[in-house]
Amino acid sequence: MELDDITITKAIVDDFSKTFMDYTEVDVALVGGGPANLIAATRLAHKGYKVALFEKKLALGGGMWGGGMMFPRIVVQEDAKDILEEFDINYHEYDNGYYVANSIESVSKLISKAVSSGVQVFNLVSFEDVMIREDDRVTGIVINWTAVSVANLHVDPLTIRAKVVIDGTGHEAVVCSTVQRKIPGAKFDGVVGERPMWADAGERRLKDTTREVYPGLIVTGMAANAVAGAPRMGPVFGGMLLSGDMAAKIAISKLD
Repeated sequence: MELDDITITKAIVDDFSKTFMDYTEVDVALVGGGPANLIAATRLAHKGYKVALFEKKLALGGGMWGGGMMFPRIVVQEDAKDILEEFDINYHEYDNGYYVANSIESVSKLISKAVSSGVQVFNLVSFEDVMIREDDRVTGIVINWTAVSVANLHVDPLTIRAKVVIDGTGHEAVVCSTVQRKIPGAKFDGVVGERPMWADAGERRLKDTTREVYPGLIVTGMAANAVAGAPRMGPVFGGMLLSGDMAAKIAISKLD
């Protein structure tokens, strides 16, 4: 059979356009494709919610790909070992309560599980703004192609309506920072910024910093510690996985 270039083009554009149209209204919009949001998205999709994850880069996974200083290994503590097993990620115990996993395998399996669970991923799409309506609640996000911002083009964005938005954008906490900048003092304490690296304190604080920070807006992962002014953690990822799990539970409580 001779391949037809136009048919190939139509197949891509037609299929993507239908999917994009279907996901302009979702239950949960997650911004950032790091490990915390991958866990949260998977949990929510498993529960039957309509979930869209937006990642500004070509690949998902955030900083987990690089492990520690480009050594492709991550450390996970005892509390999060069950999540490694659930996602079929191989690991071994290095010391009492310290488990080592391959960062490449870890990210790959987190992504695979998210997609197979029904999470719709939109990569190369950047967050640009939030939607907030009369009831003073986040009701969606504003997006644009990442290439538009990279090229510094003046191209107007599009909108995604969501019942819940989860900010998993890491150190920058871009969704929360936008709310802070555009609605100063409106039921939101603002983004304090992360403190110096202290793995133990940063991991423990994530249990409290993962929360709904503004009506309809939940923060998770490193973004949660950045908002609260908690320490950064480094290449230990148990807290990130548990934070994503907690973010999903908070979202479900809001949706139900």
